[in-house]
Amino acid sequence: MLKKDKALVVFSGGQDSTTCLFWALERYESVETVTFHYGQRHDAELECARAICKEVGVTQHELDMTLLSQLAPNALTDQDTEITQEAGALPNTFVPGRNLLFFSFAGVLARQIGAKHIITGVSETDFSGYPDCRDDFVKSLNVTLNLAMDETLVIRTPLMWLDKAEVWELSDELGKFEYVQEKTLTCYNGIPASGCGTCPSCELRARGLETYLRKKQVEQI
Repeated sequence: MLKKDKALVVFSGGQDSTTCLFWALERYESVETVTFHYGQRHDAELECARAICKEVGVTQHELDMTLLSQLAPNALTDQDTEITQEAGALPNTFVPGRNLLFFSFAGVLARQIGAKHIITGVSETDFSGYPDCRDDFVKSLNVTLNLAMDETLVIRTPLMWLDKAEVWELSDELGKFEYVQEKTLTCYNGIPASGCGTCPSCELRARGLETYLRKKQVEQI
């Protein structure tokens, strides 16, 4: 594949965004990342993102979005709030407007650094019902960003139609399975790799991993 253009990866240091980072590195001549500090429950997420960017050798931009935690307090920004999800309702880890703001600021930054592609790991397949992870939202915002800045940016979502098992499979195809398994942080409690094992994010990650490994084992028989 001929590499060309520049890409900006919205990067948290989690399984999905790290897989997207390696996906982008295979496809674009130049890749940079943007990480948002929004008052999340633990600094470990920021530290993990910094460590991965340094190890991989990509330029990382950090933007202060702590105002978001003041406007929309929730379980992801308040360590004293238990993470819950009631039937038929959004989980209390949903941060209203988060991706709207993140992708908008990423668009402004992309314009400044000359990146035509914005890569994000949102998915409509294995998600918690977050409305700002849906394909319709991403496409709508993409149009709005280009109209607002008279640009031709493209928001790319390589994981949009993949479940967690397929995300693991993609990292394996990229030759980064063990790296993603050992170096990323997805856990709501700030524990890297396999995490605490009990929060919703860890459970989703573990189920996907188990499904993929079982599939891989069958294929090898």
